Amino acid sequence: MAKKIQFLVWIICFIFLYNVSAQEKTAEKENRLVTKANERYEEYSFSPAIDIYKRVLDKGYASADLLKKLGNSYYFNANYTEAATTYKRLVEEYPKDVEAEVYFRYAQTLKTLGDYEGSKNVMSKFAELTGEDTRAKLYKREEGFLEDIKNNSGRYNVEPFAYNSPYSDFAPSFYKQGLIFSSDRDTGNLARYRHTWNSKDFLDLYKVNADSVSMNNVSKLGEGVNTRLHESTSITTKDGSTLYFTRNNFKEGKYIKDEEGVIRLKIFRATMTEEGEWGNLEELPFNSDAHSVAHPALSPDEKTLYFVSDMKGTLGASDIFMVAINEDGSFGEPTNLGGNINTEARETFPFVTSEEVLYFSSDGHPGLGGLDVFATKIAKANLNGTVMNVGEPINSKMDDFTFIIDEETREGYFASNRSEGQGADDIYAFLETKPLVLECVQEITGTVRDKISNAVLVGATVKVIDEDNNEVMTTITDSNGNYRLTLDCNQGNFVRSSIQGYVPSEEYLGKSDDKPRIIDFYLERDTITAGFGDDLAKLLQLSTIYFDFDKYNIRKDSEVEVEKVIAAMEKYPSLKLKVNSHTDSRGKDAYNLWLSQKRAEATVSYMVSKGISEDRLTGEGFGETKLVNKCANGVSCTKTEHELNRRSEFIIQE
Repeated sequence: MAKKIQFLVWIICFIFLYNVSAQEKTAEKENRLVTKANERYEEYSFSPAIDIYKRVLDKGYASADLLKKLGNSYYFNANYTEAATTYKRLVEEYPKDVEAEVYFRYAQTLKTLGDYEGSKNVMSKFAELTGEDTRAKLYKREEGFLEDIKNNSGRYNVEPFAYNSPYSDFAPSFYKQGLIFSSDRDTGNLARYRHTWNSKDFLDLYKVNADSVSMNNVSKLGEGVNTRLHESTSITTKDGSTLYFTRNNFKEGKYIKDEEGVIRLKIFRATMTEEGEWGNLEELPFNSDAHSVAHPALSPDEKTLYFVSDMKGTLGASDIFMVAINEDGSFGEPTNLGGNINTEARETFPFVTSEEVLYFSSDGHPGLGGLDVFATKIAKANLNGTVMNVGEPINSKMDDFTFIIDEETREGYFASNRSEGQGADDIYAFLETKPLVLECVQEITGTVRDKISNAVLVGATVKVIDEDNNEVMTTITDSNGNYRLTLDCNQGNFVRSSIQGYVPSEEYLGKSDDKPRIIDFYLERDTITAGFGDDLAKLLQLSTIYFDFDKYNIRKDSEVEVEKVIAAMEKYPSLKLKVNSHTDSRGKDAYNLWLSQKRAEATVSYMVSKGISEDRLTGEGFGETKLVNKCANGVSCTKTEHELNRRSEFIIQE
């Protein structure tokens, strides 16, 4: 019996050890799969990564890292339904391990699926975690973005491009009388190139209606440009002699990878040869094996190149940059377009019109889902204008990108992966029936004055500060204390007035119409900086306190000025004054001395009756001893000249 029990124990141990060994082998196998998937993920090869992550997940092996990478893979592959499902599971099962960026992508997927309320709730969590993020600020400022988009919608008649294929067609650019565009129609690769720098599908550049050869017929741009690798977004000069385009980083027929295994993108420049072919290819000098440079666009004068990159200084996943093109064809130093246009997400596919309107795609600015098309006026190098969503039907819940427009004909093209398309991505033609109002010009005028004296302040500074505390413009008041400004009323602004010795004052102007407004500023002195013995009335630019002939009561017209002195004493509690009063030369000297003393006492009594402490005031009469003009005894003067001597002064005391 004992041997039988011992045998059973041995069998159980064997089974247990076998199971443990099998579980260890299975776990080891799954770990290898996850490692392999992670390698694909890090290479931006999202489709293979998805397949492996799903296999592991289906077998019951889950982690926060796996769900995050699977969700991101779906997101970057534009499979927003699966992305939302995966992000939802990640948030619910591993809330402590969820990064802020995941909440942003989760909110974007929900928006793409039409769940705007759910997207709003998730975006609130993102904003809570990243209050200083540009996207969080935009969300807080524009929670009613759907209403803004609605107001911009309905301005385009859209129809499918006649030359779409069942594959990917996108990136139209004007060329001669037709278009250049990018397509993978010859290879049939359906990889989601636009979400990653690692574009491994074999896209080529095609032309249509550009010359007699390609009229109503799609043909490749030529072997001088197209290779067995990837060529995409392009722009040509108006004379058709120079072409800028995007291509995979490749050298001597081989892909070049960076340290992370990513095949970056570069911009190349080609010129038209005498034989009518594209040649003389050269890399742009700010290309790099370590970062991507892609999606070229030209300014109207063709002296500035705009492009997209993740180079050093990039705010998000990709930013729009600009660089000067010198007369000899060389380039200046690239400059980031800044935080008004670029966000911590993706800004890409720029296009600049003849009227200097920058169109670009972004998933960082408030939109309908995925990449949306936005516009902003950049005339005179102003990069702080309103960034506006162009609305439906250009934008949709899916990705909308590579927007171009001819501002003379109001015709243009863009690409989208919306469900009604023929292929993975399709080009759409449109006619703009109503222009997008990017500039809401509002004239602001006003006067800057001293709050106490009402005197105009000449040379006061008046600034316009946007809601992110960036200075937009500045001016100074003229000789009459007046100023004039022209504001963009599509955005909120603060108008702030200041001058040395005064406390600055400002007024907030929210989004409004273009009706002119008058804003007057009344500034308070920050302190009384005059010294002992100075006349406060002159310091505050008050009118002189005058008295009627042979009277010592305060005149009605003088009450206003005395009230200003009282206001100054209320503002500055440590201020003490001596009231010096005077008469004209008519009458006996002794009487005039008495009369002036009564005027000083009457002025002090008036101020005390208004609440000023008596210990802060003294008064003295000087009779006719301190005349301000020639009107002494025996001198013939007019009544007006004599009146100038019947006055009170307010002398600052220690």
